[in-house]
Formats: sequence, C-alpha cells, structure tokens
Amino acid sequence: MHVAQFVQRYPPALGGSEAYTARLCEYLAACGDGVSVWTSTAVELSEMWGREDTPSPTPPLNGEGLKTEERAEAAVFGSAPPSFLGKGAGGLGRLNLLRYPPLHFRGRRYVLKALSLLPLRRWQCFTTPCNPISLAMWQDAARYDGPLDAVHATAFPYSFPIACGLKLARRRGVPFLLTPFLHLGDPTDPIDHTRKQYTKPHLRWLLKQADRVFVQTRAERDAAVSLGVAEKKVVLQGLGVDASECTGGNRGSTRRGWGIGEGEAVVGHLANNSAEKGTVDLLLAAERAWARGHRFHVVLAGPEMPNFRTFWNTFGPKDRVTRLGTLTDEQKRDFFAGIDCFALPSRCDSFGLVLLEAWANEKPNLVYRAGGPAELVRHNIDGLQAACGDVTELAEHLGRLVTDANFRQALGDTGRSRVVREFQWSEKLELVRETIREVMTK
Repeated sequence: MHVAQFVQRYPPALGGSEAYTARLCEYLAACGDGVSVWTSTAVELSEMWGREDTPSPTPPLNGEGLKTEERAEAAVFGSAPPSFLGKGAGGLGRLNLLRYPPLHFRGRRYVLKALSLLPLRRWQCFTTPCNPISLAMWQDAARYDGPLDAVHATAFPYSFPIACGLKLARRRGVPFLLTPFLHLGDPTDPIDHTRKQYTKPHLRWLLKQADRVFVQTRAERDAAVSLGVAEKKVVLQGLGVDASECTGGNRGSTRRGWGIGEGEAVVGHLANNSAEKGTVDLLLAAERAWARGHRFHVVLAGPEMPNFRTFWNTFGPKDRVTRLGTLTDEQKRDFFAGIDCFALPSRCDSFGLVLLEAWANEKPNLVYRAGGPAELVRHNIDGLQAACGDVTELAEHLGRLVTDANFRQALGDTGRSRVVREFQWSEKLELVRETIREVMTK
C-alpha cells in the first residue's frame, strides 16, 4: 500500500511525536509499503513559527543535492529518488521525504492570531500561530496524483499539516487516520491550560473528520470520545520501546565524568527542558530536598527552552546540577546507565516514551499525576506520582527515592518486566498498519 504521512517536523528534529512518526514510517517501508512524509524544514521548535529573536539555520537536506524547495516538488511528482529504502520480510518499500519551508514574515504571530479569531474551523487550522504553514504544501496536497491508499497525520496542536493531509485524503477519496497525541494536563483542574490548548474547537473538528483516531491511553480514548469521536473509530494503541537503543551504557565512566561521589544518587531528566516538561519544578523540588539534608545530584538532558534558561539564570545551587544538552544515541545509553531514578514531572505528555526507556534500564519513574504518565506509572509499584504542580510532594518523593536503594531497585525491576510484556514496538506498529489496511477495505 501507499501511505502519505503528514507531521509538523521530522528527524533530525527531536521530539516524541517526531521520533514516533519516523519509527512508524520506517516500519511501513520495511514491510514493503510506499511512504511519503510531508513535513516542514524546521529542526528547532521555534523554526516552525520563525521567532525573530531566534536564528533559523537550514537543516540538512535529505536528497541528492536538491534545494529544499526542489526536493519537495520533485518528490511529489515522482522525479526524485527515494531517501530511504526499507527491507523486511514483506518486501522492499520506499520512503520519500518532502520538506517544506514554513512561511515567515514580520508580525506573523500577531497577524495569524487575529485571523484565527474567525470562527471557521478549517480556517483556524491554517491560522494558528504555532503552525509550520506552507502554501506549497497546501498546493501540492491539491494536485498530487501519484499512488495513494491512505493518509495518516500527527500531531496536535500543529493543525496545518494535518489539514493538508485531510485535504489530500478527501480529494483522493482515501481513508484519513489521525494520531493526535492529546495532552490532557492536570485532571483535577477544570480549566487546565494544556488541555485547553489541545482541545480547541478546530482541533476537535479535525478529530471528528478522521476515519480512525489512534490514542495511547484509556484517558486519551475517553477524552476523544467526549470530544465527539465515535467510539468505534478510536483505536487504543500505546507505544513501545527498543531496549537496544537505550541500554548498555557505561555507568562507571559516565558517573566519573559527571563528578559523582561514592554513594551519591543521581536523578535524571531527559526532555525539552522547560516549565511545561517539569524541569523547573524538578529543580525547585530538588532544592527543597537538599535543604532537608538529602544528598543527590540532578542530571538534565535535552534542548533548553527559553523559560528554562530564564529560570536557570536565577537558580542558586547550580553546582548540584549537570546540564548535558542534546544527546547522541551513545550518550543516551550512558545517561540511563549513570542515573539511579528518572523524573518527568510534566504537564504536557500524552504518553511519555522516555519513561519506557527508564524502565528498560531498570530505573523507577517519578511523574506528576497528569496526562499519559498518570496512567502509565503505577504509584508505589513501578514509580511514584505527585499531584500536578505540588512541588512539596515532589520533593518528598525525591527524598524517598534517593535514600532507599532497595526501594528504587524494586520499582525499577517491576518497570523492566512491564517493558518486556506490554511495550513491544512490533505489536504497536503492526496494529497501525493493520488498522490502515482494514479501513481501506471499508
């Protein structure tokens, strides 16, 4: 079969939905399917909307010497060679990568914000300021006539590429499938900002256009149904982890490189360092735990967002924190080998793939009771949960984890056993492929 995949960014861009999309596309290609990925040229988040205070370097090309604009048009009309060949038991597939530069202009945010106030759902899909808007992508969706059996799109709140995918699917009369990765935030807060952002009227409209909606947790399934999606169209998927990609690091040399003392526990955090991902709350909680006499070190990994950098400038005990920045694959394996527990007190995760990676390394997880992690992590069984935004409770749990090695080990062992039983990529990705094939026959 031939599938068109629409997504806001694609590797080398870092992000959960980006990594998942790449894995899915490569799996389909390895099964012998043809896949065309329609995406933006953005690598950093800010490049999607082109903030004037942030440089927007050109990302690496994925073709054979073509300019980005030429690459997009050539791939759409079939004259560009494939950028990826997948080999698998099912045959030989091809994966073409189509990158479109986002539209940038002075005052873009304010112009689009004003235009998005018009209560027209399709129009709002185009004018949401965070979108990587590309007129060329929209035009190509209106004229592509190559092989096509289905369209799959991801992820909220980036509605423009999804709307382009919907246009292509409707014009060609093929199924439209959607993986939104709904972020539900704090379930106890009736006006939670994260949930509000991910369930805006135009996003609810997109959900209801899909022939199938893939969700990662029961909570996300219930949310999709409450937003108007027919229950029979919702597919509970869940995600997976490949242990070989995140285990096998060198604990001894890594900890020596971090300057970790004998017997000192290490709390790890791997995410887009930001207030939303819980980086700020984690350090505030660590500061309280240190004040109570707990001895441990915090290691942060991942790109740093502006609100975290602002916080860091005023943070006191910097000597107890190591910042690694973006990790290579080898560095990620060393990161998980070197830590003793993993903390992701995030307000904005629909699932949390990195939590599975921690479990694959037999490390317990500490999360907020919010979004997907609240359902994924079982309190006192394979990790700990704190009430969303409760830094005091978060500090108490940190203290418990860093002082009780036996407790940490018991939680981590349980998490590792779950990874083996419940979170295998082959099952999760095959479910998507089989669902696409099933809906194609309707």
